Amino acid sequence: MTDAQDPKSPQQPTQPESDTNKSATPPQTPPATEAGTASASSASSSQSSQSASPSQPSSDYVEAGTQAAPRATGKPVAGTAEGSGGMPPNPDTLTRPSHASEASASSDAHAGTPPPTPAAQPAAHTTAAQVASDHNPIGVPASKSTEDVKAAGLGSAGGSIGESGRAGAAGAGASGSAAGGAGGGEPPHQPTFGAGATRPGSPSSMGGQPSYLQAGDSPWSVLRRIMSARFRAWYDRAGQRITQRTLKIGISARIFHPEPGSKGLRSKTLQYLEESIAHWVMSRDVLVFMIPTVDTQGLLHPSHIRLHDYAKHLDGLVLQGGADVSPLTYSEVATRHEWQGDRMRDMYELELLHEFVEQGKPILGVCRGCQLINVAFGGTLHQDIATDLPEAIPHVTETYEHNRHTLTFPEGSSLAQMLGPVDVPIVNSIHHQSVKTLGRDLSVEAVCAEDGVVEAIRYRKAPFVMGLQWHPEFHRAGGPEFLDCTPVLDNFLRAARETRF
Repeated sequence: MTDAQDPKSPQQPTQPESDTNKSATPPQTPPATEAGTASASSASSSQSSQSASPSQPSSDYVEAGTQAAPRATGKPVAGTAEGSGGMPPNPDTLTRPSHASEASASSDAHAGTPPPTPAAQPAAHTTAAQVASDHNPIGVPASKSTEDVKAAGLGSAGGSIGESGRAGAAGAGASGSAAGGAGGGEPPHQPTFGAGATRPGSPSSMGGQPSYLQAGDSPWSVLRRIMSARFRAWYDRAGQRITQRTLKIGISARIFHPEPGSKGLRSKTLQYLEESIAHWVMSRDVLVFMIPTVDTQGLLHPSHIRLHDYAKHLDGLVLQGGADVSPLTYSEVATRHEWQGDRMRDMYELELLHEFVEQGKPILGVCRGCQLINVAFGGTLHQDIATDLPEAIPHVTETYEHNRHTLTFPEGSSLAQMLGPVDVPIVNSIHHQSVKTLGRDLSVEAVCAEDGVVEAIRYRKAPFVMGLQWHPEFHRAGGPEFLDCTPVLDNFLRAARETRF
């Protein structure tokens, strides 16, 4: 069949070809110069794209630098500029050989057209692919846009035309061949990612997982490492909080009661602490807070703060020395009026002590504080050592903190382990009362070497609750012969750090 009868041809003639048309020989275009050939090729390509089939979109690709000599061509392909509109053929326009199909050759012979000269014959026989390209001059289905052509792996519109030129057999024009050679491949700066190609960075190009993961990693192993790293970070922060946060130590207050008929501060209730005890505790770089009494029923300044709140927020408690413990606190009657003690302070410190014990916080009692610990757990006191123990040495004199005696440690004493080996442990003695009956769950840690008076006790049911009958805060000022009680303070603070949460 002829191109005019081809059902795929974009332009179907309404009238059969006349004998005149059949017998007409296609005019041969004379040779042209290189510039003329390039201009004719550009014009022919533009007209060819305008008259193409609706199923074949026009391409804006133009090979500007193509240099080709004119070649003899066969019959123009239907739908091109030469095959429609009566325009003269252009040697650079895509054409098919005159013997592309037996039907067209038979039709030309029947019409009396002389056979083409040998110079116009193609260099190779027509193949099935070339015959098939008769019905589709472009050779491959065109995409709807240049971007679609690139996405399909054809590179650019020029590449699509180049492929068409190679599929159009040996009779194609030099312009089409040059365009196919120039546009058939990708430019060097544009990598080709066609169908089935692996794009860099995709999971398939990296074996399905990032390259920084281990070969045998699974989601569970990665999650396990993440949780382990977060636990280590939390552990480090907790360790820093435990080991580096400054300790806060509370010291119970001494109470000065108003004197009858006095004016000024002496007519007021004062709460204070002795300077040396505060400085002794602060020497280990901790914060010291004096804990005042609380009054929830006061008419002037009522408050909802409890001693429980101090025990909750402080890390340890020091019970300092001062007035005698009232005999009423351990269910006895004072044998002398001057030994009445301070009942109000007893109630305040006993509540404070029990709050810290319940919180598991360490407690260190000094002098009066040692006696209060014994009373808190059901023990009793000698109201006056000289009266109750006439054979005892004087434990208080006018020399105050310079009065001294030596210590001995019972077997298994934890205090002896804290202090280490000491040749002659010497302590000061500033008290006229002492432990009489030992309270429950308490043990004796040290006694006076001269008369056996109890000098240190410990509560066995708590991490650290210890009482010292002497004043360790005065030892450094008393001289180098006094016992160094820094290990006791260090153990107290160590327990405070370990039980702070």
